[in-house]
Amino acid sequence: MKQKPKEKRVSIQKVFATIVWPRRKHLLLGLFLIVISRLAGLVLPGASKYLVDDVIPSNDLQLLKWLIIAVVAAIVIQSVTSYALTQILSVEAQNLIAKLRSQVQSHIIKLPIRFFDNTKTGELVSRIMSDVEGVRNLVGTGFAQMIGGILTAVISLILLISISPMMTLYVLVPVIVFGVVSLKAFSKIRPIFRERGKINAQVTGRLTETLGGIRVIKGFNAEEQEIKTFQKGVDELFQNVKSSLTATSFVTSAGTLLLGLASAGIMGIGGWMIMEGQMTFGDFLAFTLYLGFMIAPIVQMSNIGSQLTEAFAGLDRTEEIMNAPLESDDKKRKIELHDFKGDVLFDKVSFSYEEGKEVVKEISFEAPAGSVTALVGTSGSGKTTIAGLAASFLNPDSGKISLDGNDLGEVTLESYRSRLGVVLQDDFLFEGTIRENILFPRPDATEDQLQQAVYAAHVQEFTDRFEEGLDTLIGERGVKLSGGQRQRIAIARAILADPKILILDEATSNLDTESETLIQASLKELMKGRTTFVIAHRLSTIRQADQILVIEQGEIVERGKHDELIALEGRYYQLYTYQARI
Repeated sequence: MKQKPKEKRVSIQKVFATIVWPRRKHLLLGLFLIVISRLAGLVLPGASKYLVDDVIPSNDLQLLKWLIIAVVAAIVIQSVTSYALTQILSVEAQNLIAKLRSQVQSHIIKLPIRFFDNTKTGELVSRIMSDVEGVRNLVGTGFAQMIGGILTAVISLILLISISPMMTLYVLVPVIVFGVVSLKAFSKIRPIFRERGKINAQVTGRLTETLGGIRVIKGFNAEEQEIKTFQKGVDELFQNVKSSLTATSFVTSAGTLLLGLASAGIMGIGGWMIMEGQMTFGDFLAFTLYLGFMIAPIVQMSNIGSQLTEAFAGLDRTEEIMNAPLESDDKKRKIELHDFKGDVLFDKVSFSYEEGKEVVKEISFEAPAGSVTALVGTSGSGKTTIAGLAASFLNPDSGKISLDGNDLGEVTLESYRSRLGVVLQDDFLFEGTIRENILFPRPDATEDQLQQAVYAAHVQEFTDRFEEGLDTLIGERGVKLSGGQRQRIAIARAILADPKILILDEATSNLDTESETLIQASLKELMKGRTTFVIAHRLSTIRQADQILVIEQGEIVERGKHDELIALEGRYYQLYTYQARI
């Protein structure tokens, strides 16, 4: 059944406790700098009042000089604090983004296989790289600017009241209306940003698939079809962005209108008060400039509010992923196996990917240590699922799998998989060199151990022809190699891992006849002393197996050795003789 993390909003308290509070030193320093910067910014309006009311009427050049020095000093302080603020908070914000990306990637990579079966790779890439981007507005200059803006607005408000309480009251009415409109707007914008993250992940997921399957697309002349699919996703993203822009621009426009009306009213009231002798021109000029200092941060709130809303929406989606239970979260897994023989027992094991649709139905069999168990049957019969259960990639819905008498569901995954080797049907190779891919399970292996694996899997047969040998770059997913070459590298990787349990899923499916002959000998050597599960469509590859299980519709319909099953002339006999005729 598909796992779906619970949808819930991340709380302000949690964000404060996990993101803001641990960086309180950076933020407090940032706030100190922004307070200094904003206080320095208030020098100009005050200096303007003295210039108009005192300096110019009295022709006081000495006071003019000191006013200019004060204004220049204030400007220098603003410049220095602005630079320092960016260096301290913006750098820390990027550091936080890097750490969060690492945490999300670390969590995702430890999730169960079933989770990855139901989630697009590109979507997960988007979750890791894009969703955490918004936190820069919580720790970066956006948060400090918001606090600094509030502080500036409060100080400016006090100064405005000291100049003219009546004009200040007139200004506060539209400001309060603007605040109410903004709060309502941003509560509606957050779901839009949340939805944007989902759409962006879907578009990224499809794009990743398109680029990864470019040969299939070109092979079926399906470029136009993929272009249309991508364009549709991009348009959905555009419509979402358009909705958020409409909402934020409404807030900004409402602010401009309301505060513009306030300014017009101030002009009228202030002009009347000057003519009545209740206010000097210097007071009016200072009031107007202080008003700008109060209004500018409030208008800026619409932009900062949008950034913070986007940050919370991204954190909502990150929280969904981080709430998904890890494979290792299973409290039953307490048994640490430092070594084991490899006796595997399936006891009435059932499994289904979707509720009510069993893929494996009460399977029971024993695979003694060092034995080879072959699983055969038509496609979709459940062979790969049984191998996945043996590898603990999947957990049984009912029944029990035992390892040396221990319930595999109670054994820690790390201790079990440290002695597990897999060669899967999709022989995945990483971009890099042949050497790096073979060393993947044991990066600290010696050169001798590496060479033994290389020769055992007959990898040198083709690397000797390459100019760079084992250091040849193979491209993404090994695209520069043939299927047989990729398969041999995967087998060399398994040999180097030196596992106790070995799972070979169609391990010879991509090999030509010559390569298969080479591999059969190395596989025979590899399987010695190891409990091996082999899945093969080519029945000629499993004639020497200790037991062959014929699987049909999730059930074992026949079991025995090759000769015994041939003598039965049942389902295995039909499959074998059919292949022999082809």
